Amino acid sequence: MDVSKSKPRLLLHVCCAPCATHVFNILTAGHAVTGFFFNPNIHPPREYAARRRAAEHYCRLASIHLIVPGYSPADWFSSVEGLQREGEGGARCARCFSMRLDRTARAAAELGFDLFATTLTISPHKNASMINKIGLEAGARHGMTFHAADFKKGNGYGESCRISRALGIYRQAYCGCIFSFLARRTKR
Repeated sequence: MDVSKSKPRLLLHVCCAPCATHVFNILTAGHAVTGFFFNPNIHPPREYAARRRAAEHYCRLASIHLIVPGYSPADWFSSVEGLQREGEGGARCARCFSMRLDRTARAAAELGFDLFATTLTISPHKNASMINKIGLEAGARHGMTFHAADFKKGNGYGESCRISRALGIYRQAYCGCIFSFLARRTKR
């Protein structure tokens, strides 16, 4: 008997390969996990391509199916219109998380998954409470259960760094959007 058929099917929003490593290890113990790489916030397009290739590479190594919807940066820019001057972790980030988790929840419902989750909470730079609240709201809109978690707990972030370094997985130097890129450049 294939044990994975008896496990709940979980669609995991993957922000990047390094964050996915430890989260996949945790979630695959009790779920049949499929990755979902939906990140229209990543800028510029060559950075998006690098992160997508890294996610695809890691998922091949981990034998995890990865769904990659189209790249739609214009939709992302429209969704954060008027929030360009917001600082990291503020209303712009909340809108970005909402866009990505709403799309993940919708895909989970359309594809018949039992629940969905995100890798975003593994980052020490992300507010897990905010992300979990947004995920629960997205789940409610689409009739889906959101697996709320704070994956950075128990040295989750450190473990994701260790695994990604050991596997030689590309690690980005900023969150992903043009605003986080520019903020990082001005701090140098």
